[in-house]
Amino acid sequence: MAITLRQLNRAYGALHAVHDISLEIPSNTIFGVIGKSGAGKSTLVRLVSLLEKPDSGEIHYDGKRVDNLGKEDLIRQRRQIGMIFQNFNLFSSRTAAGNIAYPLEIAGIPKSDIDKRVNELLDLVELTGRGNAAISTLSGGQKQRVAIARALANKPDILFCDEATSALDPQTTRSILDLIRDLQKRMGITVVMITHQMEVVRDVCELVAVLENGTVVEQGKVADIFSSPQSATTKDFLANLAPRSETKAIGTHGMVRWSNEGGRYTLRFRGQATGAPVLSRIQKQFEVEFNIRAGGVQHVSGEDVGTLVCDILGDPEEVEKAIAALHLQGILVEEEDTE
Repeated sequence: MAITLRQLNRAYGALHAVHDISLEIPSNTIFGVIGKSGAGKSTLVRLVSLLEKPDSGEIHYDGKRVDNLGKEDLIRQRRQIGMIFQNFNLFSSRTAAGNIAYPLEIAGIPKSDIDKRVNELLDLVELTGRGNAAISTLSGGQKQRVAIARALANKPDILFCDEATSALDPQTTRSILDLIRDLQKRMGITVVMITHQMEVVRDVCELVAVLENGTVVEQGKVADIFSSPQSATTKDFLANLAPRSETKAIGTHGMVRWSNEGGRYTLRFRGQATGAPVLSRIQKQFEVEFNIRAGGVQHVSGEDVGTLVCDILGDPEEVEKAIAALHLQGILVEEEDTE
């Protein structure tokens, strides 16, 4: 199901939590919304998931306006939405199966159908045979799997993940993201990932919107954002990106800095350029030297995106020629503002 947001606004007194946000979220995709604390992510997800009404603007699901629905229609629409939260929000008094069954009970589904659906969902999230387990006996990753199964119980068209991996260790985060990606492909649903972790965007999202102070400062394909970030917020996220936790991603690393000094230029490579001796060639062509301070390569949406932080030493005219040559090679060069 496609989601369209048109000039959404939401304020709490003098605080404008969401300001004039317009987005197109395609159906059958994983869309990331990233921002730092206070950027407006939580408010935006409450609006888009119909938990709150905007002060102004419109929300459309597959071309149908949904922010102005009446009570009964709103209840029916909400049943087609799944939600996963950071702290799981499970009932400690219910078993794993009991938690998964809850939305089906609310919807008035017959018990025999509920039992069948719950077992299907336990298999789907790889918790076969754990239906009778008390919530207190489950690990964090298992609790989140129960929460995912519960969110999928009513076969939703949209799945919202609100900081779904923030409370998990890196290895468990990896497994949960793999599960969400697999479920999205298998079920063809639209997944919206709300996060403050650029690692989540890198590892699972196809498209992303970057929020700052309640507005969208940048949006597009994840690979494009990584290779050519435009906003200071995005650049800051990328500068602090952690390595992938999976061992099979040989040669794929987060940013590693071995010198805290210098680093006037940031070079961003994409695709084949990440493995080519570009700097060596340019150093031979012009009277310049590259002093590399930090670097890393990310595997994003099926392609490699590399970053180098360096100084380019030499006569200003030669440095200018070297930068022009880098541009001709398809490499983005950002110069730090020294003023």
